[in-house]
Amino acid sequence: MTQTIFIVEDEPTIAGTIAEYLTKWGYQTAVVRDFAHVDREITESAPDLVLMDIRLPFFNGFHWLEALRRTSKVPVIFLTSVSDDMNLVMAMNMGADDFLTKPIELPVLLAKIQGLLRRTYEYQQADGVYQAGPFTLAALDNRVTLAAQGDEPAQSVDLSPTETRIVRLLFETPGAVVARETIIHKLWESDAFIDQNTLAVTMTRLRQKGAAIGLDRAIQTVRGAGYRLAVSANA
Repeated sequence: MTQTIFIVEDEPTIAGTIAEYLTKWGYQTAVVRDFAHVDREITESAPDLVLMDIRLPFFNGFHWLEALRRTSKVPVIFLTSVSDDMNLVMAMNMGADDFLTKPIELPVLLAKIQGLLRRTYEYQQADGVYQAGPFTLAALDNRVTLAAQGDEPAQSVDLSPTETRIVRLLFETPGAVVARETIIHKLWESDAFIDQNTLAVTMTRLRQKGAAIGLDRAIQTVRGAGYRLAVSANA
């Protein structure tokens, strides 16, 4: 099945160039027409991935990502001409899956798209419920649950596909250190296409979400090495 990439970019030349390039690689593309109703057009198009510029007419990309995340977990890559860390942090914290700074190198963009589509959709087809201590990861649902504690009912938090994949790596070897390089390789295929802050920002967002069920305390940073889940497999 041909996958669809929805492009939210207000520079017609850039949008057209990206659309033409991706079409040559076998993707179906759609380009936003109404910048006042970006979320509606994305919903109607039902794409497999969204490329979102930050600086847009009417409302910026952060606004539309926030609106989109209320109803959809479609993977989003932000495109921006601003390369400062603040925009990266905002993008990732609001639910973006990756980030690319203009001027865009089309082969790099293609590699990011291919990797993100692979880990989002191929991974979702895998069977997987993982248990570690009081936590259960339902990989297909992108959800981690804390078991009922005394009079407290079970509680769950929803994750992005990227966050789910990180948690899965930690759940597969509870107590063991998972090297930063291993996570990068498993998630993004090659660190040649990754901003050095992307993993750290993703981990920060994961901990913020996990704080609602105590998962943030279980995920420990091992300085100079990586991360580990500080619970036993069958506790």
